[in-house]
This record gives sequence, structure tokens and C-alpha cells, in this order.
Amino acid sequence: MKVTALKNEKVANMIFATIYPLYLNRLEKNGRKKEELDQVIEWFTGFDKDALQLLIKEKATFRTFFQKAKIHPNAHLIKGVVCGYRIEEIEDEFELYKQCRRMEKLIDELAKGRKLEKILRE
Repeated sequence: MKVTALKNEKVANMIFATIYPLYLNRLEKNGRKKEELDQVIEWFTGFDKDALQLLIKEKATFRTFFQKAKIHPNAHLIKGVVCGYRIEEIEDEFELYKQCRRMEKLIDELAKGRKLEKILRE
């Protein structure tokens, strides 16, 4: 599937605070914990628990979320398919969309029981 400017803009305007509970719910159903979710997000974005809670409280959009993030230097190692999109094939002009899909890939791996040390690609 190809990303379009419209799809990129739609994701950019989504509120992180409305999506975070969905991530958490999915993980808890699979026996994972909030702390693990926060650890994965912190590794990927640089946001510690306090910064993450502030973004949730402020109802930051994904655009703001990723503008403020310090993406991990090993993020390019996150590859695969998420929601029908192959991450490594998403064009550079849709960087925000690519980062969103990378974060979802990490969360998918966590939900599927992958070990944290593998997910964090150290």
C-alpha cells in the first residue's frame, strides 16, 4: 500500500491521548504491562513517563508528538509490515507516518510476546 498526503495528514492530526489507551488495552490483554509500553515508547521517542503524561494531558497530536520526540538512532532497524504498510517502503516525505508505523510495530512485537531486549534493538 502507498501512503498518501491525505492519509499522512489524518494520522498527523490524531490525538495521542486517544490512541495510547488502545495500545495499553491491547498489551494488557496479552499479559504485558503499562511499564513495558512506556519503556518501549521511551526507547523510541526519548519521552520519559513524565513527558509522556504531559503529552497525554495536553492532548498532543501525533504531529506534535513526533516533532518533540528524539527518535532513537536505531529506529531504522524497525522493519516489517504494519496495517498493510511495509515500513521500509514508506517514502521519506511521509516521515511522520513512518514514525507512527514504527512505533506501532514495536507495540505489535510487545503484544506478541517478543522479549524487550529484541524489541529495543540495542
